[in-house]
Amino acid sequence: MMAHSAYWKGLLDKGKPILFGPVLDPAGGWGLGVLEGADKTELRALFADDPVAKSGLPFKFELLPMAQAIYKK
Repeated sequence: MMAHSAYWKGLLDKGKPILFGPVLDPAGGWGLGVLEGADKTELRALFADDPVAKSGLPFKFELLPMAQAIYKK
């Protein structure tokens, strides 16, 4: 998981994710990321290069588009 976190931190420094981090869910741990990219192919490639995805362990990634976002600057 340290390599997973370092991977996304490196991408954050390059401006790919807008935010990412673990979610404290009593039902079990999972993470959330809000990403920006040119298309689904680019974003799927980011997931494919994640050390967790390459580990072969049964982790699941989902890519869901947002219609719009409201945020504080």
